[in-house]
Amino acid sequence: MAIRVKDSDRRREILDAALACFLKFGYSKTSLDDIAKQAKLSRPLIYQRFKNKEAIFGAVYDDVFESLMPQVREVVASKQARKTKLMALCEIMCIGPWEMMSEAPMVEEFYVACEQVIPEICEKHEKHWVEALRAVFGDKPTADVFDLALGGLMTDKPSAAV
Repeated sequence: MAIRVKDSDRRREILDAALACFLKFGYSKTSLDDIAKQAKLSRPLIYQRFKNKEAIFGAVYDDVFESLMPQVREVVASKQARKTKLMALCEIMCIGPWEMMSEAPMVEEFYVACEQVIPEICEKHEKHWVEALRAVFGDKPTADVFDLALGGLMTDKPSAAV
């Protein structure tokens, strides 16, 4: 049992270090040595848990969004008004992650790398997002229009306050 806890702690250390490195240096300039140094671990220890940099990047992205899903499910299941639910979902899935990353020096490259390196993971999370919107709106067309409108807004990379 203690080994599992240690493994999960070690994984957390690697993911946290990798996120910091990817946001600071960008995907292409982050090396496994950077991640190992940030996590205060050896490269071989990282290789015991992840196949390569792409696997770490996918795990980081997945971890960020999977950690938000319990909150999303709670909001969707709540008895709140639709507007309140939408505001909460946007806060959880858009504003929170954007605040975390918007000040990072290499945030632009982070999004490009997501589309190029881990498209299947990005698609999985987009699907979760759209499913949550459809559950709130109750119909597919309205949810899809809202998603497109929000996507257009996010393309301009506004401040978190906007």
